[in-house]
Amino acid sequence: MKLDVNALGTFYRMAREGAGLAAGRLTHMTDVETRAGVTKLNFMRGREIRRDFEDSTSKVGVRVELTGAIEGYSVIVFERENALRIVESLLEESATDTDTESELSGEAGELDEFNEMTRSAATEVGNIMNNGFIDGWADVLETVIDVSTPEFVEGRSADTFFDEVEKAPAGDDLALLFQSQIETVETQVGFSHYLFPERESMAALLDRLRTSGGIEYDKLDGFDRMAERGAEEVAKTATTLTGIDTSVEIRRLNFVSLETIPEQVPDERLVGVAFEFDGVPSGYLLFLFDEESANEIVDAMVPTGAGDTEETEGFGQMGQSAIQELGNIMASGFLDGWANVLDTTIDHSTPEFIHDIGAAAVDPVVIQLGEDQEFAFVFDTVIVAAGREFDCEVYAIPDESDLERALNDLDVDRIEEEPTTAEFQNVTGTGTDGGAGTGTDTDTDT
Repeated sequence: MKLDVNALGTFYRMAREGAGLAAGRLTHMTDVETRAGVTKLNFMRGREIRRDFEDSTSKVGVRVELTGAIEGYSVIVFERENALRIVESLLEESATDTDTESELSGEAGELDEFNEMTRSAATEVGNIMNNGFIDGWADVLETVIDVSTPEFVEGRSADTFFDEVEKAPAGDDLALLFQSQIETVETQVGFSHYLFPERESMAALLDRLRTSGGIEYDKLDGFDRMAERGAEEVAKTATTLTGIDTSVEIRRLNFVSLETIPEQVPDERLVGVAFEFDGVPSGYLLFLFDEESANEIVDAMVPTGAGDTEETEGFGQMGQSAIQELGNIMASGFLDGWANVLDTTIDHSTPEFIHDIGAAAVDPVVIQLGEDQEFAFVFDTVIVAAGREFDCEVYAIPDESDLERALNDLDVDRIEEEPTTAEFQNVTGTGTDGGAGTGTDTDTDT
């Protein structure tokens, strides 16, 4: 199976169109104003999909099977309370007798189980939402997609929703997954949409839509494994430098419109560092922490009594240097693996300190890349520490044309063979030069 940016861009427009139609139909049904939120094409491994369901919160879904131009499964998933809230709103609109009104007057959210009436209403809502997405895809493709009878699903684990989905990704399998979010304007009744396309069906569509030679899907799978090793290296480096035991919690490869990247960044004041890297591939790398996590890092890395009294937007000079030092060495660890496997050189710039609201932290990157491309592959990673305030969001955004070249040159057999470990010297204080790994030339002024 081969893919290219034009084909994936068409898929992305399909997903956006479908989300818009689904939002409009939800508004019409419930009289609750809704809007399409973030839409993503995710390349996700089975274990990452299942991790989305590990919060133990009960969920409700409506699943349909697709045939025709796209074969596979489409699943709408609600948090259970949100599903009941939507059903309550829908049934209150059509309530005609006192018994029905009494049954729905604020008690829906307290029910332990869906009854026949609420299950039927939830299935109707989910089916209309599914059809909204599917009609949007059919419009973009100018074709016909047939839909099976909707199936109501309720449970706390991913197995409940996906085990009966034929060829749903499991374990280390990498799948192309459509994810869309629809949000209400005033109340929290959003839901997620998952499309699991059957591989042969997706390959046929990609062949029809491609305008270039394309990239072998297995090469993208290999590059994703490179990014996974890089994320693990970042976590190990952070642990060594700060003494805070960290691990990778979430890791995804997304294909998104550049203009939506700021929407995915937490809407809060962030501290971090940004790098531009140059080579094959080139692009941008950002490490973003919430303020509490940044303060934990400074406390761990700056010697007690260092006398850092000069403040700059809440972080003194030594605090800034500590954040930059950590980011610089994590960047080397991340990019070294890429350079080693690709047998090339990747240079990265000196770290640029960031202390700003989420969207503003990534806007400069989006503006720079937006001069030459509309879409981007984004390696989106979250690193956390058990029992400590340490959340680090990592965004690696390669240049689209460079990434295609890198993937076509990739020898996937080298991925597990080449080292990714970054070299570093001091682990405390500031002013330390980040050591470069075997494949990366690193400049630093921290």
